[in-house]
Amino acid sequence: MRFSPLVDRIAGEGSRAWDIHFQAVERQRRGEEVILLSVGDPDFRTPQPIVERAIESLQAGRTRYTPINGEPELRAAIARWHERLTGLAIDPAEVVVTAGAQNGLFLSALCLLAPGDEVIVPVPMYVTYEAVFATTGARAVTIPSAAEKGFHPDPAAIAAAVTERTRAIYINTPHNPTGAVFTRAELEAIAEICREHNLWLVCDEVYAALTFEGEHISPCALPGMAERTVVVSSLSKSHSMPGWRAGWMIAPSGLAAHAHNLLLCSLYGLPGFVQDAARHALEAAGEDLAAMRARYRARRDLICDALAAAPGLLARKPEGGMFVMIDVRGTGLGAQAFAQALLDRYAVSVLPGEGFGAAAAGHLRLSLTASEEVLAEACRRIVALATTVAAEQDAAN
Repeated sequence: MRFSPLVDRIAGEGSRAWDIHFQAVERQRRGEEVILLSVGDPDFRTPQPIVERAIESLQAGRTRYTPINGEPELRAAIARWHERLTGLAIDPAEVVVTAGAQNGLFLSALCLLAPGDEVIVPVPMYVTYEAVFATTGARAVTIPSAAEKGFHPDPAAIAAAVTERTRAIYINTPHNPTGAVFTRAELEAIAEICREHNLWLVCDEVYAALTFEGEHISPCALPGMAERTVVVSSLSKSHSMPGWRAGWMIAPSGLAAHAHNLLLCSLYGLPGFVQDAARHALEAAGEDLAAMRARYRARRDLICDALAAAPGLLARKPEGGMFVMIDVRGTGLGAQAFAQALLDRYAVSVLPGEGFGAAAAGHLRLSLTASEEVLAEACRRIVALATTVAAEQDAAN
């Protein structure tokens, strides 16, 4: 039987990036002990008051259909949350509730991009972006961000890549996988490009509340940008709620209306009890959020300190998010080979950087979503592999 050409466009390098993770999960299912650091799945439990609010809502019968673009009360709560983070007051009508940030990215692409359009995106980039653009027939124009500069974007290179086909720029800050927090100067330069060429800017801000150094700046709050910026975010990372699929996009009213129509024929709204829990999370989970952010920062420091003296390795300290990028080029192995050896010989699963784009080649992405004890043990195993590789190379020489 014949399939749509779409199936080929969505099966790219990004989908293959998960191969080692899937191997590790399968080994766990067989009963093997594996330290799983290849996915950004928070290990903290969803704060209990949020869970209790969902249970109360279920018991009250909140299992019927809900407004397609989200309950008015939740959209208002998201608008207030966004204003606290960015300083920009928005109308709740500009908020569209989605099934996580990934759903918001997908909606934005389908509503903004067309076959033949070009999308400029700094790389490394999150692995799903490639397939999201491909569903629309648009082409990603990737702009490398140098590891030696902390993976921060290069606005001059972005400006040079604009053509008559360019439709949008997609960015992510704090950044996955690198943890770079884009500076005000970088964002102002990107905003100027968008204003000059009449481009959309889509900003994935799912890690906004997990900023460690500097400040999170949303480009929508910059002059002349609110009418051309789409912000995508969720509660998955900040509130340890990935399985709840509670996210949103913030967009100009015209785009929000188009997103509503797309949701009408796809998602058809989130469950009411999930929306009630999400609203409670936004309004009452401040202390839990601060505690989780502090733990992630401490884990980041633990990893970077533990790997500082490992032969051939360089842990690049992230400014935000929940990942550390480890440069393994000094070991003489590529990232794929190092990651496979780490899983096969030491039962630790991390993602090779190549899946995030060529700019991340030679790096591993290690997740901070495990206890301090587990992370310390994982570091011991990583150091052991690096030491073994160095000894094997010395012997061969």
